[in-house]
Amino acid sequence: METSAEALWPRVKSMPHLLGQRPSYFHTKKESIVIAFKLRSKMDDFNRHVRELLSWKRGVRRSVATPAAHDRFERVQVSGDVLRYQGNSGDVGCYVGCYVASQPLPKYNNYFEVLITDSGVRGSIAVGVVPYDYNLSQQLGWVSCSAAFHADDGKLYSGRGVGQQVAPKCHSGDRIGCGSREDSTGQDPQKAASLFFTRNGKEIGSVVIALALDSLHPAVGMHSIGEEVQLDLLAEWGLEDEDSLMVVDNHEDDWARLHDMKVSGSVLEYAGKGKSIMDVGLAQAKQPLSTRSHYFEVEIVNPGEKCYIAVGVARKDYPKQRHPGWNRGSVAYHADDGKIFYGSGVGHPFGPRCYKGDIMGCGIMFPRDFRLDSEGECDNDGKENLEGCKGKVRQLKGAILYYTDSDEEEEEEEECGESQHQSKKVVVFFSRNGKIIGKKESWIPLGGFFPTIGMLSLEEKVKVDFRPLSG
Repeated sequence: METSAEALWPRVKSMPHLLGQRPSYFHTKKESIVIAFKLRSKMDDFNRHVRELLSWKRGVRRSVATPAAHDRFERVQVSGDVLRYQGNSGDVGCYVGCYVASQPLPKYNNYFEVLITDSGVRGSIAVGVVPYDYNLSQQLGWVSCSAAFHADDGKLYSGRGVGQQVAPKCHSGDRIGCGSREDSTGQDPQKAASLFFTRNGKEIGSVVIALALDSLHPAVGMHSIGEEVQLDLLAEWGLEDEDSLMVVDNHEDDWARLHDMKVSGSVLEYAGKGKSIMDVGLAQAKQPLSTRSHYFEVEIVNPGEKCYIAVGVARKDYPKQRHPGWNRGSVAYHADDGKIFYGSGVGHPFGPRCYKGDIMGCGIMFPRDFRLDSEGECDNDGKENLEGCKGKVRQLKGAILYYTDSDEEEEEEEECGESQHQSKKVVVFFSRNGKIIGKKESWIPLGGFFPTIGMLSLEEKVKVDFRPLSG
């Protein structure tokens, strides 16, 4: 670019106001050229100061975003608190990327967390602790002197390639934590460290590692394209959640039996192992369905790992380790496959599968003259109910129920001998999100049909409403 005085003259001539001059004041071309050089010199000084200021600001940002000088990492891009898997063109997907913090975990209950912002192709993310000189090409937990939770399979690894299942797989948005606490076994903290791991704020497992606590450093391992996490080395653990302090277990009296189930208000949560069909969690209501309370609903708050959630009715002495519908004296709609089970482990196609947020309902259409031993005269004070409603209509959240003569024509049950020990036949119906999806005629056991809910995989959680039609 031309920067001579001759080249600057046309620009200065057109902008004399920059020097506080008027065009008429320029007597000669030579004077104007001198003025132009002075202007150029002032602008150069100003631009130099601006560049210095911007360079200083960029340096400040780099010093904040750059990890501590002694942090170790390989095949990992570090941008502030964000870690991304980044191998070379021939390495990506073949070698582990590993990050090791410069500072070890201090004693007793120190804690850090990792938020999975992108699980990448396989979600092969490991969170744990290792010595500072750990081999950065080895996944955490697979070799001695390391312990870690792996997001891709929900297992806890401690110095070997075989892990212990402690939680479901993790995905984008999940938080994984690792911390240390005082060892309750009385081992010397200079020789062994007690570690615990969390998933989304809940403790999922613990392990004792044969290394001094002050030699273990927070670490993150990654092993597939696109993986990205946000690291929080100052996370806190052990503080009470304000919401949890406000929970009142005011619905516990509604349940007669709770096997491998936890109740918190109207919420039921599976508390079993979830490893085999013998690990069923069962919740059975204290009162049977009746003409006064003939219908209940269950909202899926968390489908857990497999959504093995069953909603239905069962006899009072139903086996606690069997899903509703699997044994005689029960009928149930299963969320995982959309099938109905009626006294057998073999289900029949019935309705759609159910997922998080879906509401599963179950009720009974009672015959006109039905009465349980514990039930008084049927209530008919103007409030609609389903007893004896042949030819009548019932509104249920946008769905209409008819109990007409056609209901009497349901096929007879295979176990005809049951009728000798049962009272009467009723029609059990099921709904999904307020719409009736089907019904099943069944002999009602002596004592009635009790609302029963079964679960069978980790972290399943539902919200129960025994009177959704009231009000």
